Amino acid sequence: WRCSSLKMTDNIGLYIHIPFCVKKCQYCDFLSFAAPLETREQYVFMLCREMAEWEKKEEVVVSSVFLGGGTPSLLSENQLEAIFAALHENYQFTEDAEISIEANPGTVSESKLLLLRKCGVNRISFGLQSTQEEELKNLGRIHTFQEFLDSYEMARKTGFENINIDLISALPGQSLSSWQTTLRKVAELSPEHISAYSLIIEEGTPFYEKYREDEILREKGEKSIYLPDEETERRMYEVTGEILGEYGYHRYEISNYAKKGKECRHNIGYWTRKEYKGFGLGAASLFEEQRLKNTCDLKAYLGGKRVKEAEKLEKEEQIEETMFLGLRMLQGVSMQKFYEQYGIEMKEMYGETIERMKGLSLLEETGDYIRLTEEGISLSNYVMSEFVTVN
Repeated sequence: WRCSSLKMTDNIGLYIHIPFCVKKCQYCDFLSFAAPLETREQYVFMLCREMAEWEKKEEVVVSSVFLGGGTPSLLSENQLEAIFAALHENYQFTEDAEISIEANPGTVSESKLLLLRKCGVNRISFGLQSTQEEELKNLGRIHTFQEFLDSYEMARKTGFENINIDLISALPGQSLSSWQTTLRKVAELSPEHISAYSLIIEEGTPFYEKYREDEILREKGEKSIYLPDEETERRMYEVTGEILGEYGYHRYEISNYAKKGKECRHNIGYWTRKEYKGFGLGAASLFEEQRLKNTCDLKAYLGGKRVKEAEKLEKEEQIEETMFLGLRMLQGVSMQKFYEQYGIEMKEMYGETIERMKGLSLLEETGDYIRLTEEGISLSNYVMSEFVTVN
């Protein structure tokens, strides 16, 4: 199932959504939920069928796969084996394909990890979020820090040489000191990749009901009872880069840090608009300049109904996406590649916006690239919004 004759430009990424969790975390607004074994069995069957029935599968070669969720590691060994069997039976892979799976501490065993390695999985992403027990409890996580350590060591023992750890800052009750402790404890484990996100209070989550009032106070510059103030949150972001830099990590995207050569190729594909196909409940795709989205209705999906939305992207929309997604990367967006792709100079379209953002010290020009400055990173949502409507 490997194919070494094609170049990296000839391939796509695959995303596989597993919506099942032991229980929903307090802050989570992802498409995930608890479900009985029978439902999980039905879902895996339909997922494998969807992968087999995609009419374009013979035209592509896969360079990355990402099993996300939810908690993919919650599936049984038989279910995981069925998914990877369907993948390998239906798709060709590049020789160095990156195959990732998300896992929650406490949902993996040595035998399950060995099975994943046998199935070709070469990257695992653990959702730790914090090393502090009280913070884990507040988040509604199902594991302790020690359970994470046990899972991490087990992954190393079974041969995983590319591990990511997810962390969240600006949590309720979190101090700058506790965040620094979390960063150092994790960095000392020497994972190849660390994703460090700032908490966003999403509508529809238990955290929204509990902390929305405090978030409004913080946004007004007033003191919040539970959430770190704006200045502390900003400092948390700054020390993330400082501390992780001490341990040999470089930031290559707004919230992602890696050791050299260990950047997540699958996610870089999203930010650079590489084609990808999503399978499973609510999964999104970008293929042949169409954005597709599967149904989020589990009953409909199990009944064989899949794509809910399909939107053909006009050239202007493609250009906008190139700018606001590409600016997430610390390298920025190449003016030469922009011209090669769209037949128009970036500055001809966005010159006024670029100069205005440069005047505010939010963007800078480095050689062929337009990229965010350090100050621009902290105001990235504002900067990116300026490129959504073509000038």
